[in-house]
Amino acid sequence: MTQTRDADVIVVGAGPGGSAAAFHLARHGARVLVLEKTEFPREKVCGDGLTPRAVQQLVKMGIDTTEEAGWLRNRGLRIVGGGIRMELDWPDLASFPDYGLTRTRLDFDQLLAKRAVEVGAELRTNHPVTGPLLDDATGRVVGVTATVGGEPRTFRAPLVLAADGVSGRFPIALGLNKREGRPIGVAVRRYYRSPARHDDEYLESWLELRSREHGDKLLPGYGWIFGLGDGRVNVGLGVLNSSVAFGKTNFREMLLEWLDSTPAEWGMNDPANADGPILGAALPMGFSRVPHYSRGVLLVGDSGGMVNPFNGEGIAYAMESAELAAEVVVDALARPTADSRERALHRYPAELKDRYGGYYRLGGVFVKLIGNPRVMKLATRHGIPHPTLMRFVFKLLANLTDPRGGDAMDRIINAMTRVAPAV
Repeated sequence: MTQTRDADVIVVGAGPGGSAAAFHLARHGARVLVLEKTEFPREKVCGDGLTPRAVQQLVKMGIDTTEEAGWLRNRGLRIVGGGIRMELDWPDLASFPDYGLTRTRLDFDQLLAKRAVEVGAELRTNHPVTGPLLDDATGRVVGVTATVGGEPRTFRAPLVLAADGVSGRFPIALGLNKREGRPIGVAVRRYYRSPARHDDEYLESWLELRSREHGDKLLPGYGWIFGLGDGRVNVGLGVLNSSVAFGKTNFREMLLEWLDSTPAEWGMNDPANADGPILGAALPMGFSRVPHYSRGVLLVGDSGGMVNPFNGEGIAYAMESAELAAEVVVDALARPTADSRERALHRYPAELKDRYGGYYRLGGVFVKLIGNPRVMKLATRHGIPHPTLMRFVFKLLANLTDPRGGDAMDRIINAMTRVAPAV
């Protein structure tokens, strides 16, 4: 007896990756069921800054990115380090917009999920997925198990997209654990009321963090200050596992140490201006979990460890991998035989490797280099004073080039990623 399908595709998680995948699937006529463990609006730990790569994905989904719709646009990145402040505008490219955005995750994810529903996806919140539903004969995933109102439920579909974020509970249940030796970051952030900095037209990245409390001591990691345009800023810091301080430091205390050295008029060294607690999260980088397709399951975004090792950006890659996964799934669902469907589905990991594998390999080398304080000090002291070099590094770190044509910097970066062995 054939079991009834609840959908053509089940998407686990309604973050940026899950909602983007649901949007693209539904737009192409697939029956999509999105199961989200919480209820909107919900807070998530994030820097809240979006590069032009992420903006491009929002535009593809038909999201209104104007200030009237609650977004704050930015022109680029301001780098602070080595006694220098340098402003770098987003590059003018054919492939990506020339502006970035900020918006809190409190309603960002909800906005994307709503857009997916508008084009036909079905969203069910308060539906925590507990694991895969397996076919006893083949071991293939044929749906998911979930808890609904305290009771176990099963939902069936021939394909499942795991977009359950950093925790990756769904792929872990399939035995897909994190790979050893991949870059991992830890980030902590807090919101502050800061009328002086809230509407900054640049994202701000601090390559050197100082502690006034300990005689201007250099702290590990890097920091950010992103204006949100609503009277607040998102302030945080990140530390990579290549740093000797990784796992040995109280990052919340370190954030307060750094902020205590910032100007009083910014309002970030006064606890009375804090808007909420300090929260932290892990950053799974450089394809830290594979395979990205196995037994009817495709991993999307953080679930597959797709955070950019160069800059810690995750949202753009979650949404890009979601769009690719949807394209592959729609192709597979239209094929007449099981064998041809499997061939189509295996294009997903191959395409991910082709797009990002070499670039992420370079990112892994970069992470190891900057984990050495002496290398980082040399790079800060001698690199920042050279604007042309910094524009090149900016393009590389943000992964913003034109793949065809472009300028000399684009051609060099593209060549580097092509020759680097894929992770």
